[in-house]
Amino acid sequence: MNAPSYRALLRNPVAIGIIALLAVILLAATFTVVPETRQAVVYRLGQPIRVVNRYQPGEQPGQTGAGLIARIPFIDRVRFVEKRVLDLDLENSSVLSTDQRRLNVDAFARFRVVDPQRMLATTGGEEGVATQLLPLFGSTLRNELGKVRFATLLSPERGQIMDAIQAGLDVRARRYGVQIVDVRIKQAELPEGTPLQSVLDQMATARQQEAITIAAEGQRRAQVVQADADAGAARIYAESFGKDADFYDFYRAMQSYRRTFTPPQGGDPNGATNFVLSPNNSYLRQFEGRSGR
Repeated sequence: MNAPSYRALLRNPVAIGIIALLAVILLAATFTVVPETRQAVVYRLGQPIRVVNRYQPGEQPGQTGAGLIARIPFIDRVRFVEKRVLDLDLENSSVLSTDQRRLNVDAFARFRVVDPQRMLATTGGEEGVATQLLPLFGSTLRNELGKVRFATLLSPERGQIMDAIQAGLDVRARRYGVQIVDVRIKQAELPEGTPLQSVLDQMATARQQEAITIAAEGQRRAQVVQADADAGAARIYAESFGKDADFYDFYRAMQSYRRTFTPPQGGDPNGATNFVLSPNNSYLRQFEGRSGR
């Protein structure tokens, strides 16, 4: 193109507009801005070649690699992936605890994409990864809660259960390039209606059985204590008999007299009791003194 033609082209507004439009298109195809909150995977002819602004633990804002990047126009393609923590909600999941109580559980998990290249290859995008994680979240939740009793969810051990669910889900989520940051149960309640009443009846029955067991154990221990006491008393009696047979015989006779001649409990203390015994009856020999033996 000679100089006059070039100057004529520059005087043509239509030509200037076309050139400016082509320049804008070329610049847009060459440069891309990567925000701080997003990761960018650069593809060349359909193959991933690099990741820009990849998540790194403990990274500082402004030093992450975000900003303006260049690419080969019309050959390189950029796909963006969220860098911030994302939420995954699990609503009304049915769980059977180890004590056979069926619960309706609402829970949520928080996750972050740590390998955007793998995530895009396995799920196709953020919506795809949520679709893949939801059934994994449900199965992991049921597996872990199925190992504990319902009462455990109301105790301080609940935190340990959450840690176990998070660890189990994280192992399964890593195959999609995702890290599980946190897992929490929003609520866990018994279903309304007949199932709820059935569980309440089961709880009442369990408490009654527990009370019976405790009472039986207390009775067993009392019998053991009584047996030990009787054995100790028998041993003391035997030792006493071996040391002084006359005193032992006197002591046992006095005990028998007290039980025999004492009025029955609730009876008339002034009431009389008549005994008809022969003069030489051995039962009354202790009243005769040593001279009577």
